[in-house]
Amino acid sequence: MAVLPLYGAKVTFAYNTLIKAHASSSPSLAFSLFSNMRRAGVSPDHFTFPFVLKACSRLQMGQDLHSLIVKLGFDTNIYVQNALINFYGCCGSVHVAFNVFEEMLARDLVSWSSMIASLANNGLAQEALALFRQMQLDGDVKPDEVTMLSVVSAISNLGVLKLGMWIDAYISRNRLKLTVSLGTSLINMYSRCGSVDDSIRVFDKMPERNVLTWTALINGLAVHGRCREALKGFYEMRETDLRPDHITFTSVLVACSHGGLVDDGWKVFKSIKTEYGMEPTVEHYGCMVDLLGRAGKLHEAFEFIEKMPYKPNAIIWRTLLGACVNHNNLALAEEAKEKINQLEPHHDGDYVLLSNAYAEVGRYSEKTELRNSMQEKKISKKPGYSLLTVEEEIHEFVSGDSSHPESEEIRKLLVCIIDSLRVEGYTPHTSNVFHDIEEEEKEHSLSYHSEKLAVAFALLRFKDRRTIRIMKNVRTCRDCHDFLKHVSGKFDKEIVVRDRNRFHRFRNGTCSCHDYW
Repeated sequence: MAVLPLYGAKVTFAYNTLIKAHASSSPSLAFSLFSNMRRAGVSPDHFTFPFVLKACSRLQMGQDLHSLIVKLGFDTNIYVQNALINFYGCCGSVHVAFNVFEEMLARDLVSWSSMIASLANNGLAQEALALFRQMQLDGDVKPDEVTMLSVVSAISNLGVLKLGMWIDAYISRNRLKLTVSLGTSLINMYSRCGSVDDSIRVFDKMPERNVLTWTALINGLAVHGRCREALKGFYEMRETDLRPDHITFTSVLVACSHGGLVDDGWKVFKSIKTEYGMEPTVEHYGCMVDLLGRAGKLHEAFEFIEKMPYKPNAIIWRTLLGACVNHNNLALAEEAKEKINQLEPHHDGDYVLLSNAYAEVGRYSEKTELRNSMQEKKISKKPGYSLLTVEEEIHEFVSGDSSHPESEEIRKLLVCIIDSLRVEGYTPHTSNVFHDIEEEEKEHSLSYHSEKLAVAFALLRFKDRRTIRIMKNVRTCRDCHDFLKHVSGKFDKEIVVRDRNRFHRFRNGTCSCHDYW
């Protein structure tokens, strides 16, 4: 690069302008310009570092810049400090970002927003909300749209509806404009908190919407089992001037899959290319495998995979494996598992799925062999856990665990609940439990699955008619699904469970998934 024909502050300004121009779109070039600047002996100023740090945050490099900033005396400049908070947050070094934040003598709106975003984006949702509350107590700055987007994101990750309603009311009370970005985030938040009706309410009052807004609503309806409404939303969006993107099509295909809408799914999938001139992605092909698999069209799904223009990944074969297990097609399940072994041989879920399939048809020797293979390869099953929020305190329940302070009371109540449900027709589904233990022990093993413990605790604590809301890290098993249906009918409770794949809303002895999951 030719030396810029400028001198002193002017050449610094010129470099800053160039670095700023490329920091987002071409971060490598921006960093090269900064390196050139240093080699040429041009002194950076407090405007230089925010731009360079922005580029470095995208490159996930440049931690040594901090020492240079201190050396040059810019470490107390608020603009540089804000940029450092954002940089460390983007690189996952939240503790360093917080140290910078704590050492600031003065903080502005960007300081607070950057730190809240760093916490929220690194899975520290509760800490992000705590800092937002501290920001309100300090009273020096008022949050803007950028701040609220991070707070809404944190609540989405927690999945606590009460907090979601609080932040929605806060936005209205402080007369923050319902922009496209903020409205879309609220739609997504309410969906993830288990209230898609509130998602619809926000959507309806938005003065302007874009494709992301429609996609958020369609996806929310899909994962809540309101699949026909999701499909209707897609066709309504097509009547506007908005063009669906790849994520929109994924959401619509998920709706078709969860609703068993095979013909509609095929129509949407083919339209990606024929009507919009786009190439379906591997995610779209995966959705179609899921759609066909759930519908029991296993051989059609297998042939579809074989004809894909992409090399099928482990997720696609795993999707077929799950469908084969659900429909008791062991031969095809074994073939799918073999394909997965070639790609991801140490995934615990695949072994568990296939061993459960063996148990369903009484092939216990193969199940034992598979479990022994897991032990030999040191593959352990991921423990299932459920989260339940009571008075803003999150309670965690792990399957088979007794570490909760009220464990003894919970277990006693759970035994009573199961005994009372037997009268209503509930029978524990024990086929997936190890065959070499007595039936009574199998039922005992099933009794302490995490969502059952969570429900028993909720019944112990909630004396009113409030909805029980549970978050799970794994798919709900068949026995727990049946148990929750019976509890909702027997105790006149609405139970909303957010598992790894979707939401289940249990009410009056039925589930929103219509047992199609």
